Amino acid sequence: MDLSGLIQPSLLHSTVILTVILAFAGYLVTFLSARMLALRRDKLRLVNKRLNEFYGPLYVASEAGDIAYRSLLKRQGKMKSEPIRDEDMKEWMLWMTTIFMPLNDIREKVIIEKAYLIVEEKMPQCLLDFVTHVVGYKAVMAKWAEGDYTERRSTIGWPPEFDIYVKKSYAALKAEQTRLLHSAAWRLYHHIFLRNRHKQTATLSRNPFPSRRGGPQ
Repeated sequence: MDLSGLIQPSLLHSTVILTVILAFAGYLVTFLSARMLALRRDKLRLVNKRLNEFYGPLYVASEAGDIAYRSLLKRQGKMKSEPIRDEDMKEWMLWMTTIFMPLNDIREKVIIEKAYLIVEEKMPQCLLDFVTHVVGYKAVMAKWAEGDYTERRSTIGWPPEFDIYVKKSYAALKAEQTRLLHSAAWRLYHHIFLRNRHKQTATLSRNPFPSRRGGPQ
């Protein structure tokens, strides 16, 4: 009995099934890879936004304020600003109005207007304490403008946890940004994406007005 007629259809059927399985597996791998890269891209976009619009400005302003504060103490030969002596009052007011309060205003504005970018689910207490500290200084400086110098500092003290929080958050986000940018999957996606864009740009530059079939309209 000749079985070749039965074997060939069975072999063809198995080949078709294998082809379908491989095609589905390829589609699944492509879909999962694209999904993973999309999630990574969205996460990187959020990290960049937090750095550029919230923690970055807070960090720079805080570092500048700390450098300026230490420079003032060095000029006055003091280890800390308190107490503010009568002979230091004129210089203290100058630095407050031209350096410290402008930096405070920058940070207060960032915290109030960009609070949705905070990493934590709940507003950190040190940020609230900082805003309250700044508000207290605004009241003091309003008195200075009227010639009343009885108060020399904000009645609400500087929150020491504020600088620590800003530095740690900024460092953590920078580390996360670096990790996302240097992952193998992201580099591959970025390489392919940029290569395709460069090819498209080169094609358009060589032929900016592609010909149309059928002659002029």
